[in-house]
Amino acid sequence: ATGCVILLFRYAIELPQQWLLPAGVSERFESLPQWQRIILPIAGSLLIIALLLSLPAAARTVGIPHLLERLNYHQGRIAFKNLLYQFFGAAIALDSGHSVGREGPAVYLGGVCGSLLGQKLALPNNTLRVLIGCGSAAAIAAVFNTPLAGVIFAMEVILLEYSILGFIPIIVAAVTADVLVQLLTGQVNALPQIELSNEILSDIPFLMLLGLITGLVAALFIYTLQQTLKLRHYPLTLRILVAGLIAGAAGWFLPEVMGTGYDSISALFEAPPLIGLLCALLLAKTLLTPLSIGLGIPGGLIGPSLVIGALTGALLATLGSRLGLELSLPLFTLIGMGTMMGAVLNAPLAALLALLELTDNSAVILPGMLAIVISNLTLRSLLQRPSAFQAILEVQGLQLNQAPLAQALSRAAVGSLMTREYAVCAAQLSPEAARNLLARRPQWLVLEHDRRYTLMPPGDLTSWLERHPELQEPIDLMQIPASRRDAVSIPYSATLFEAWQLLERERTLVLLVLSNRDLPLGVITKEHLEAFYNFRQAV
Repeated sequence: ATGCVILLFRYAIELPQQWLLPAGVSERFESLPQWQRIILPIAGSLLIIALLLSLPAAARTVGIPHLLERLNYHQGRIAFKNLLYQFFGAAIALDSGHSVGREGPAVYLGGVCGSLLGQKLALPNNTLRVLIGCGSAAAIAAVFNTPLAGVIFAMEVILLEYSILGFIPIIVAAVTADVLVQLLTGQVNALPQIELSNEILSDIPFLMLLGLITGLVAALFIYTLQQTLKLRHYPLTLRILVAGLIAGAAGWFLPEVMGTGYDSISALFEAPPLIGLLCALLLAKTLLTPLSIGLGIPGGLIGPSLVIGALTGALLATLGSRLGLELSLPLFTLIGMGTMMGAVLNAPLAALLALLELTDNSAVILPGMLAIVISNLTLRSLLQRPSAFQAILEVQGLQLNQAPLAQALSRAAVGSLMTREYAVCAAQLSPEAARNLLARRPQWLVLEHDRRYTLMPPGDLTSWLERHPELQEPIDLMQIPASRRDAVSIPYSATLFEAWQLLERERTLVLLVLSNRDLPLGVITKEHLEAFYNFRQAV
């Protein structure tokens, strides 16, 4: 499903660009006349505003931060209308030259595909979580033809955990999407195939410097995003229009900054770049992309982060060459891409594997590891900046719960742990019916009365019968001495973590698990959850 949606999304971007641009090549906005470079982003903003006004307010929030919010606060449930806005809004933004990327929207589209599939099949919430990871990995695999990087991205950025249980379905989804796209369109070569030398010892100090510089550039990127997000109190339509005006002004002076900018990366490998142009592009891209995202343009920042990193690496290599140093322009351009992506997304391993799969050259691993780690340490430890996605969520007052308890209990549904050793009965029973009921040795009695359920330990009924052996009249189970409690119910689809939160909130020790038709399915206790968590920790 994700592979098909991403293919449609790809055509929605490439075909209009080939028709609109005189060069007939995607992202070649430089071929437009100067006045059209101003008009196009503004027209795109107006179309996005028209799309916004045709959708309900709940459908207007999209992107990877929204995916993380729904995953952590709404059990991964996302509506189809959000998919529509992300699909058409991002396509319009990219076709009109806004400085955003397609990869973030693709991840969101993949995650929504997983969520919708799980909701359609009425699957438990912990399965929705895995399916969203599957869709996210499939999207990265479909966009870049990098299935392994897609798997790690889903674990590192979306699910925020590595688990053996999640790896298998996510790998299957990523491979399936990649194979589907390659069968229909062939393999996508996002980067030119270049030769890299394994002799990099002399480059190590400069690779460390590249990691440091890229961390600083990433900090400027995140800071600009954080400051722009403070304008959220202004109407969204106004912010999107302002974004169009800024993009148009930038396109007037520097058309290379329009769009994602992959054509700029290709140009770096074809001819020696000019230092002045590199500096202008780097500064413009680093400021324009977070401005566009922060103002509400429904695009992504993964692709632009790769371009910014490539420009940073190329600038360092070019300056080194001017000073008489033999620095490889292709190597530093490629490593710069990985360092910027790893820092901005807080996904160092996904960035490294993306480099490996995109270049198909293991020589990129050692320099990539070194520079990516330094850029992440510079951004996180030295400058104390969050990832771009965390910055957006923090403005909304949201924190992703990564506590060990939440992680462990979110992986399973209540149906996997509840006990089915219960008996549903009426509130009034004859002594003979009560003895027959107890003969089944239930752990709980579920009393049904006044369209409500009450939980009662069977031992209390046993004690009552032992004290009244000659009793003949019916027993009112709501009147005899017993530790009854009104049943606090939880749906069968809930996760164990949702059950734990409900137990804490209601100050109770037991929950009644209900089906979609509000029929009892089982009982789960706080003791069950504690035993499950302790067992997982021991393993």
